Parts: sequence; structure tokens; C-alpha cells
Amino acid sequence: MKHLALIIALSLFSLCSHSHDGQIIAQAYASQISDIQVRGSGVVIKLLPDDTVGSRHQRFILKLADGQTLLIAHNIDLAPKIDKLAIGDQVEFYGEYEWNPKGGVVHWTHHDPAGRHPNGWLKHKGVTYP
Repeated sequence: MKHLALIIALSLFSLCSHSHDGQIIAQAYASQISDIQVRGSGVVIKLLPDDTVGSRHQRFILKLADGQTLLIAHNIDLAPKIDKLAIGDQVEFYGEYEWNPKGGVVHWTHHDPAGRHPNGWLKHKGVTYP
């Protein structure tokens, strides 16, 4: 059943414009769907320490316009870290959504050196972090 929901979600994603991206994330959360590419933006509400176990990740929590929260896990071994990120800053993102009960995680916000995964990114104050 989850596979059918994933196929439907991916179909919806490919048909929707950027203005509906928040709805796609909300639907993925409500349906507990993971492994879909999402694009959106939110306001930084919490800065977390970098994850330094294995691949290093800059971590922070965004609040989306609908109130949902997302953990952003940005691989800083493969992409530049966002310097001077602060609570209240707006951040745009494109990456892979993974469901969790707290709102979800977006990762793969960087290029894939192996070329097997869609390239993601973050945007902060006009600068793109590929």
C-alpha cells in the first residue's frame, strides 16, 4: 500500500508547480511517505550541532508556512556549509524527504558525485549551496 502511495505522490510531484510544493510535503508527512524529491522554503527555528559521525552534516530545523517542521541535514563533506545561519533566516531547499513523526528530514541537499541521485541544494540570502 505504501508503494502505491509513493507512486501517487511522485506522480503528483511531477505534475505540480512550485506553488504546491508545501502541499506535497504535507501530503508526504500525512501519508508517512519517504524517498521523494521535494522543494520548499521555511524559517530557521533551531540550530543544531553538526553531526560529525560518518559524513558530516550541518543540521537545523525549519518551520514551513503551514506550521510543519523539517530537519535539514546538509552534507558538508560534499557541499559548503551555510555560514552565519541564524534563527529567523529564510532558507529554500531541494532534496529528498524522509518521513519521521516530528515532521520529516530533508537530505541530499547537495550534488551527487556518483551521478545516481538528483542534485539538491540550499539557498540562503541569495547564495546557493549545491
